[in-house]
Amino acid sequence: MEFLTILGLTAATITTSAFLPQMIKTWQSKSAKDVSYTMLITFISGVFLWLVYGIFRQDLAIILANLITLIFNLIILYLKIKYR
Repeated sequence: MEFLTILGLTAATITTSAFLPQMIKTWQSKSAKDVSYTMLITFISGVFLWLVYGIFRQDLAIILANLITLIFNLIILYLKIKYR
């Protein structure tokens, strides 16, 4: 595997995993009161556009990072709605 691909996948893993603790905490506490709807919707929109960009560029690191980040944040949004 090419060095830049490994670098991109490593960066993607680190930044994407940053959302895992928030998702787990929200799930366990059944509370997302401190998570802003505006931030979530804005962030989800940006991540979706990065995903589309990655697909057009056929860049595995961008696609994987943004797909997983999008899923995590959609789960957080769902939990915020569910536990309001």
